[in-house]
Amino acid sequence: MLWKDKYELGVPVVDNQHKELFRRVEAFMQTLRSSVSWEEKVQHVNETLEFMKGYVVDHFRDEERYQQGIGYPGYEAHKQIHTNMVNYVLQVSAEYERRGFDEQLMQQFAGKLLAWLINHVAAEDQRIADYAQEKGVAGREC
Repeated sequence: MLWKDKYELGVPVVDNQHKELFRRVEAFMQTLRSSVSWEEKVQHVNETLEFMKGYVVDHFRDEERYQQGIGYPGYEAHKQIHTNMVNYVLQVSAEYERRGFDEQLMQQFAGKLLAWLINHVAAEDQRIADYAQEKGVAGREC
């Protein structure tokens, strides 16, 4: 399991969304690493891409709402990081379709997605948790 309890921000909605993202990315990685043919993997890959295109937007919206609610000073920079990731997911999805469901592209995407998710939640999002703790607003809902 890629998720670690130390990644929790103390905001149940956001923490549950993070856990779901980790679960989905882990399943995606397992699919890509499995020994079945690419043709057998494509449906799950396509479902993961569709999920990511919708879920990350919803998750980022909720997380940004929380940041605004607690007056997080790094909100604008954090929002830009989110925007860049959404754009990356959309760009890869369009390229994937354009290339005719290219396996190599998905392998590259999975690696970057996994690294981004871990680094973002473990570092960037922890700054939000630290700020909330420092200001005495930890645990406030979105």
